[in-house]
Amino acid sequence: MTVIRTQMAKRVVCRTVFGLLLCLLAAGASRAQSVVAFTHLAGAWAGSGTIELSTAHEPIRCRAAYDVLEDRHNLQLNIRCASDSYNFDLRASATYSGGAISGSWSESTRNAAGTISGKAEGDRIQVVATSPLFTAELTLVTRGNRQSVSIKSQDKDSSVRGASISLQRGS
Repeated sequence: MTVIRTQMAKRVVCRTVFGLLLCLLAAGASRAQSVVAFTHLAGAWAGSGTIELSTAHEPIRCRAAYDVLEDRHNLQLNIRCASDSYNFDLRASATYSGGAISGSWSESTRNAAGTISGKAEGDRIQVVATSPLFTAELTLVTRGNRQSVSIKSQDKDSSVRGASISLQRGS
C-alpha cells in the first residue's frame, strides 16, 4: 500500500512540476546578456505544442500572465495549460541575479510545491525544477515575441516524459 501511495504521489508531483516548467518559459528570456532576464516578459503569452505522457503524445494549449517587478529582477507568473487528459493552474515567483535564476513554485489543485534554479545566457535559459519526488530540466529560447521550450523529465517512471511548446506574446 505504501508503494502505491508513493507512486501516486510521484505522478501528482511529476505533473505539477511539468506545469512549473511550462511557467518557467519566462525565467531568463533575454536577447543579450546586458539585458535583465525578465525585461521582455511582461504581459500575456499563449501557444501550443505537444506533451509526451507515458501512454501517448497529446497536443497542449497554454496561456500565461507574467508580472515583472522591482527593476525587472523579480517575476510573478500564473500559467494554465490543458490537453485532452492533462491540465494545471500554476503560480511561481523567480528572481534573476548575475545570470542566475532561482525561485519557488506551487500548484494548488495538486497541493505540490518546489524550487527552481538555473541560468540565463543570451537568448537561452536552462533551469532545473525540483520537488521531493521529481526533477525535470527545461531549455528555453526567446527571440522577440516568440519562445520555444523543451522539457525533459529526469524520472524514468514519470507519467509525463516531456513537452515541446511554442508561445507567442499577445496571442
